[in-house]
Amino acid sequence: MEASSKFFLLLFLPTLALLTTPSYSQTTPTGGDDSLAPAPAPDPGCNGVQLTYDLWGGATKIRPFVTDPKQQAYAFRARGTVLNSGTTTLKNWALLIKFKYKEIIVNLEKAVLTNGADLPYNTTLDANATSFSGNPSTDLLTPIATANDFNLIQGTVDIVGTLFGAPETLNPLPESLSLADPSYICPPLPKPGNWSFSVTTCCMPDPKFKNTTIITNITDPRKEYKDPPHGDLIISYDITQAYASSYLALVTIENKARLGRLDNWHLSWTWKRNEFIYSMKGAYPIDVDATGCIYGPQATYYQNLDFSKVLNCQRSPVILDLPLSHYNNTELGRINHCCRNGTILPEAMDPTQTKSSFQMQVFKMTPDLNITTIYPPASFKIAGGSPLNPDYTCGAPVRVAPTEFPDPSGLESNTSAFATWKLACNITVSKDTKPKCCVTFSGFYNDSVIPCSTCACGCPANRAGSTCSTTTPPMLLPPEALLVPFDNRTAKIKAWAELKHLPLPNPMPCADYCGVSINWHIATDYNKGWSARITLFNWDQVDFANWFAAIVMDDAYDGYEKMYSFNGTAVGNSTIFMQGLEGLNYLVKMSNGSTSSDPMVPGKQQTVISFTKKTTPGINVIGGGGFPSKVYFNGDECSVPTIFPQSAGFRNVASVAHQVLVAFIVSLVMIFGL
Repeated sequence: MEASSKFFLLLFLPTLALLTTPSYSQTTPTGGDDSLAPAPAPDPGCNGVQLTYDLWGGATKIRPFVTDPKQQAYAFRARGTVLNSGTTTLKNWALLIKFKYKEIIVNLEKAVLTNGADLPYNTTLDANATSFSGNPSTDLLTPIATANDFNLIQGTVDIVGTLFGAPETLNPLPESLSLADPSYICPPLPKPGNWSFSVTTCCMPDPKFKNTTIITNITDPRKEYKDPPHGDLIISYDITQAYASSYLALVTIENKARLGRLDNWHLSWTWKRNEFIYSMKGAYPIDVDATGCIYGPQATYYQNLDFSKVLNCQRSPVILDLPLSHYNNTELGRINHCCRNGTILPEAMDPTQTKSSFQMQVFKMTPDLNITTIYPPASFKIAGGSPLNPDYTCGAPVRVAPTEFPDPSGLESNTSAFATWKLACNITVSKDTKPKCCVTFSGFYNDSVIPCSTCACGCPANRAGSTCSTTTPPMLLPPEALLVPFDNRTAKIKAWAELKHLPLPNPMPCADYCGVSINWHIATDYNKGWSARITLFNWDQVDFANWFAAIVMDDAYDGYEKMYSFNGTAVGNSTIFMQGLEGLNYLVKMSNGSTSSDPMVPGKQQTVISFTKKTTPGINVIGGGGFPSKVYFNGDECSVPTIFPQSAGFRNVASVAHQVLVAFIVSLVMIFGL
């Protein structure tokens, strides 16, 4: 045993000497430079925001199978990644993906469509690129502020969808990736290889971009607040009380549009983290139903909660305003700006009715059960209950500085919200949208009325009655025809055409199909001034309470004096705002005539408007200066004729000068034989 131990030591000692002898790199060379070796070269990767699009397994051919390869459908799964590797927090990130294969988005995770559209979503509806916003992770912090925590610096968009006409290599990658943030420049994507399933680009800050002011909390980089958004409607989501499992939210809708209004508004959104509404004050959901919670994860977690008292468990609830009679109800009302039947008016009409608010108690779900973790809902939508209300498109909520409220006790102090998000909704008018009202022109100097355009508010596909032409221009009317429905005007129109020796088309032009028509009549024109009469006709089956109208007078605005039967206000931009006097601002619906054989009678209101020529010298009232270029009713822009009544018939105003020039040239030709 002793001999073997000595033999082991003889073998081990040389090895130990090698291990304990310093290497060349560990010793300080004598007589040489004792400075440190140069640092390694920096990583040439992305120091901005890296965008990546990964296809998981390419695309899979699905039924129905078709012979045209461009029409063949394929299923795909993809992930878009936004990685902030820069030194500036990326606020409210939105990834823009320009698809190439008519992609339809079927399902989304960890993000939402920025425009708030429902799924499935056809990306061909986007003019340029489809925008995806982070949800619930809306802000991407910097690696420096988070010690490179990928949970805080990276956002993802998981997409499941269908595309058409995938290439033979089955790598249907997008055409471009970019950020919605205009302060970044994103280079084009490199051309992928035949069997590539991933593309990436690096977006860098634009040194020429002038950034807007951002209110920054230096001690907490997650509380960098964006400037409040601007739009026609601003929706605020204020957290007024916060608990570990629930919070109180005050939702406020504020009208910023100069001429927009909402009647009986319907507000909806989409919960993204299994939240549910326990109670509400100032508004109520269309469906009071806790079924979704009882059969969902909510009942599993909140086993001791009485779900019979839960107000709504829908993922996308629809909320309505309460009627005025509930304002003083201590259980349902008593919220400032609530309980107005969903009516929100423009400031020019009534500054006290530009807002609508309600409060709700929201319960959260795991893993958000702490006092600081709160996510606002996404995909907000709002619409009015009147056919004259405009359409709105809402953006994503933006974290802003907390709202400050006056102290309810009357003390000279403010109470700050726990957190605040705001979003903007803007009025949208598509190229296919038709007006809902139209205008007729007339004057004391011409006994014919310029009617509303044919199909001014759109022609229904299934029209009742005799065949009519949708393209034939409308025919001149006798003044009394304005008082009867279009279906009762035929005999009057034909008799007028015969009296005026006008051609009678066959088939006759179709109606205007507008629920509201407005007649603008030049009543007088003298040396120092002139006057007009405006008459509103309601041909619809609904009453218009608190109606308003507006006219744009390009030439005559500065000469506006007063209205005699309406409240009129010059609000700027050549616009004159008008509404009914108190107690007389109710435009009733169409009603039956005196006898069963009489035609229906429209609701009607009118006023005379006076103008002076002192501030508008040289105005040609009859030649077009006395007619509005735009007319609005309840915020909707009406169809306006392109011709004016003239003292010698009527002519297209845009071509009057042209016609005079042509007549002059023809005269020269006839005289001089040119």
